[in-house]
Amino acid sequence: MEFKHKPVLLEECIKGLEIKAEGKYIDGTLGGAGHSREILKKLSEKGLLIGIDRDQEALIAAKQNIGEFQNVKYIHDNHDNVKKILEKIGIEKVNGILLDLGVSSYQLDERNRGFSYLGENELDMRMDKNQELSAKEIINTYAEEDLANIIYQYGEEKFSRQIARKICEYRKKEYINTTKQLVEIIERSIPKSKQKEGHPAKRTFQAIRIEVNNEIKPLYNTIKDCIDCLEPKGRLCVITFHSLEDRAVKNAMLEANGKCTCPNDLPYCVCGAKTIGKIINKKPIVASNKEQEENSRSKSAKLRIFEKI
Repeated sequence: MEFKHKPVLLEECIKGLEIKAEGKYIDGTLGGAGHSREILKKLSEKGLLIGIDRDQEALIAAKQNIGEFQNVKYIHDNHDNVKKILEKIGIEKVNGILLDLGVSSYQLDERNRGFSYLGENELDMRMDKNQELSAKEIINTYAEEDLANIIYQYGEEKFSRQIARKICEYRKKEYINTTKQLVEIIERSIPKSKQKEGHPAKRTFQAIRIEVNNEIKPLYNTIKDCIDCLEPKGRLCVITFHSLEDRAVKNAMLEANGKCTCPNDLPYCVCGAKTIGKIINKKPIVASNKEQEENSRSKSAKLRIFEKI
C-alpha cells in the first residue's frame, strides 16, 4: 500500500527524536506507519520500534507498509495505556516516543469509517471498533445542551447551539444513520454567508470524533506517563491539531519541566515543583509554507518536544 499523504512534520519529528541506532522507540499513533518507516530506517537490527494503535485496520495497513522490517512489535491498544503496554512486553524504558494525535490520514481515506464529511457513509467514527460508543449514538441520544457544548468546546463552532437544535428536531422524525444526513443538517444550521471558510461540517465532525474516542480528557496524564517511560536523554515528540490538545500537552510538559506555581510575592518556592526534563522548543514547531500547500492537514499541526533529564 502506498501512502496517499506524506506524514505531517516528518523531518521535524525525526530530527526531534534524535534516534539512536540501537534504541527502543514507540510510535503511539501508528496509523499507516509513515513516521514509523522513517524511524525504522535509522534503526539497526538491534533497535526496536513498538507500534501502537487502537484501530485494528490501521495496524493491518501498517504491517503492509513496513512489513519488510523485522524489528517491529505491533500492539492493538490505546497509547493512554503506555505504561501497562511496556510492562506487558517486558520493557522498562524507551529512548523516544512519538504521538501524532487526532484522526489519521489513513482513517480519513477509509470513507466507510464515517470520519469524513464527504460522501454518504455510516455515522461511526470509532477508532477502536470494539468500543460501543459511536457517533451515531451520540448524535441520536445526547441531550441538546450536551451536543451544543461538545460541538462548541471540541469543534470551536460558533453555531453549535443552532446545529444541536436542528439535530434534535431532525431525530424526532427520523433516526440519523449517515454522514450525509448529518452534513445536510449542519448546512441548514449555518447561514450561507458564513459557509465560506472551508466545509461547514468540518468543525462539528471534529468535535463528535473527539467525543467518540475520548481524545482530550486523558491526554494530560498520557503525556506525563510517556515522559516517565523515557530513558535519560530520551525524547517525546507530540503533534497536535486542536487547541485543547495542545494546551494539555503544553501544561504536562511545563509541569515536567518544573514550572513553579507559587505566588510571585513568596521569597522561595513552596509548591514542590520538580524538574525531570526540559522543553526543547518553547514555541511549538509548525509546518513550512511548502508543506501546508502540499498537505492541508498540516495547517493546524503543532509539534512540541520534551527531553528527559
